[in-house]
Amino acid sequence: MKLYHSHSTKETEQIAADFAENLRAGDVIAYTGDLGAGKTAFTRGLAKGLGITEEVSSPTFALVHEYRGNGLVLYHFDMYRISGFDDLYSTGFFDYLDEPDAILAIEWSENIDGVLPPETITVSISSTGENDRKIQIFDRGESA
Repeated sequence: MKLYHSHSTKETEQIAADFAENLRAGDVIAYTGDLGAGKTAFTRGLAKGLGITEEVSSPTFALVHEYRGNGLVLYHFDMYRISGFDDLYSTGFFDYLDEPDAILAIEWSENIDGVLPPETITVSISSTGENDRKIQIFDRGESA
């Protein structure tokens, strides 16, 4: 587990951009953290680190946003409204797992914990102050 402390949104984005350098096609990233913890900010930095120049926003109502760059596709999911297997299945989530050039970043991953691949990377973000965040990154398959 790697532990980081961020004191601003910009620092959170930079931590994520640096982290993105170690990602590869097929990686699944499961975010945990309260509302407003910085999951979307982390994804903005992740996209930047992957060479994606599109504006990244929360997929709360769309459930998934797609961003392309440098031969990879970043799928950014929000599973906040998913309450069961039928809901999840209707999103097409399982098809995204089979995309050969994809990286999946999943907000509210605890709602689908039982279907995540064993090699999932977990990023836990918690607020420690108004702008301060504790970011824990658990490597592929490492328990959070």
